[in-house]
Amino acid sequence: MGQAERKQRFEEIYRAHYPALLGYVRRRTDSSDDAADVLAEAFTTAWRRLEDVPPDNQARLWLYGVARRVLANHHRDTGRRSALAVKLRAELASCATPAAEQDPSAVRTAFARLSAADRELLSLVGWEGLGAGEIAKVLGRPPGVVRLRLHRARKRLAKELDSAELDLSAYGSRAVSLAKGES
Repeated sequence: MGQAERKQRFEEIYRAHYPALLGYVRRRTDSSDDAADVLAEAFTTAWRRLEDVPPDNQARLWLYGVARRVLANHHRDTGRRSALAVKLRAELASCATPAAEQDPSAVRTAFARLSAADRELLSLVGWEGLGAGEIAKVLGRPPGVVRLRLHRARKRLAKELDSAELDLSAYGSRAVSLAKGES
């Protein structure tokens, strides 16, 4: 079968069975976006396996079978995503910092009072998990300069947290000493 014949056959199948397949999929999905995804995957499969599509009305039944399998995969994927979201929410809840548990708005306020450069440095360490050498590459600065700037940014944050009267002892003696201005 030539390319033009393939295209013509597929278009005939599509026009003849699209409405029925759309109804089948819509009744089995929660959103029109999900239905569109499933429908697109079913017709993509029909295009790839055009030689396997039976003639006439049997094509509709074949498409229902394909859509049924695509829907099963879609529902499995949705279940996995939901389970992953639940797991991530639980992990994020268990990672709460002691200061955030005391008063999250006070921590945010203290962080917001820092300069943009200090916030960026501390974010790269705290949120992205980067070390001074990695931050140096990100910022295009020498590692020694980054270490010094990071040290000073930590001191400024500790002072801001101390001025908010948060209990820094949960962070260890280094945080307490930084807040007091000790090195």
